[in-house]
Amino acid sequence: MSDYFMMEGYGLYIWSSYAITAVAMVFLLVTSLRGLGQSRIELDQLETLLKSRRPRRSKSRDARP
Repeated sequence: MSDYFMMEGYGLYIWSSYAITAVAMVFLLVTSLRGLGQSRIELDQLETLLKSRRPRRSKSRDARP
């Protein structure tokens, strides 16, 4: 079994490469999810602001001149 992990002397290089890649992918996943959360919060704030600034329409069309 240890021969498998040593991989003819290149095991340290191979397994460290796998570990670095895994850490980088987890980091990218976490930062992407955080950015998504921030974007959703910003979108909700902008939609609330837009609703408060939008003029209300009258319900009947006959009221217009």
